[in-house]
Amino acid sequence: MTQESGTPESPKNTDTENVTEDSSVFQDEDEIVEETIENGKRVRRRGIYLLPNLFTLSALFSGFFSIIAAMNGNFSGAAIAIFVSMVLDGLDGRVARMTNTQSAFGAEFDSLADMVSFGVAPALVAFSWILQDVGKIGWIAAFIFAAGAALRLARFNVQIGSTDKKWFVGLPSPSAAALVAGCVWTLHKFDADALGFKLFIAFIVAAAGVLMVSNIRYHSFKEVDFKGPVPFVVLLAIVLAFVVISLEPSLMLLILFGCYVVSGPLLALMRKMR
Repeated sequence: MTQESGTPESPKNTDTENVTEDSSVFQDEDEIVEETIENGKRVRRRGIYLLPNLFTLSALFSGFFSIIAAMNGNFSGAAIAIFVSMVLDGLDGRVARMTNTQSAFGAEFDSLADMVSFGVAPALVAFSWILQDVGKIGWIAAFIFAAGAALRLARFNVQIGSTDKKWFVGLPSPSAAALVAGCVWTLHKFDADALGFKLFIAFIVAAAGVLMVSNIRYHSFKEVDFKGPVPFVVLLAIVLAFVVISLEPSLMLLILFGCYVVSGPLLALMRKMR
């Protein structure tokens, strides 16, 4: 027998290398990487911004709490939670712009949170309150609202940058949610068993869903300059508005958002008449 010359090669630890490669792949997949343009240069940024996403997460929690409260029969708490979501939803975008922490992740997260807070939550709260008493009509009205909110948010995301900032195309989902929440908050105190009243609420919920996907324009108030000087009487008017709302918050908020919802069709009718 002949003997091979040289020392035998030590076997490679392929399993360890594969595990290392796999773990690095998973680490790369776990990281959120976004490409942005800063000072004319393309920059790759890892991770997410905490502050604006905390506001979005709080709005999502408030919307989820609204659903749980309605399931437990706490309709006042459910309606208030929707209004709290509105406030938090208005803050997250402003905080992101003020701190220059806008991101694609934040925009997507905000849309998903809005779907829960202003689409699913109002529909389920209204259904738990009174729509379930009218059978198929009730759940169909609730579904129209939820579907309208989803379509409204999807269309809004697609049309960003291509529409006039002075107007919203279709009823904004937070305003539609405020209308439904205002109805629940104000009217749940009355034990109204009339079928006509229940059908009227179903009509309001369904109509709000249809208005969200309509082409009716609503004023966005984005041209209002909050940084510029204003007459002193404006500050007095704001103080008076807070006082009036504090007297009967549920009724005043219902009237306020009800007027805003009706303003769109009225302005469209006036333009056609001209």
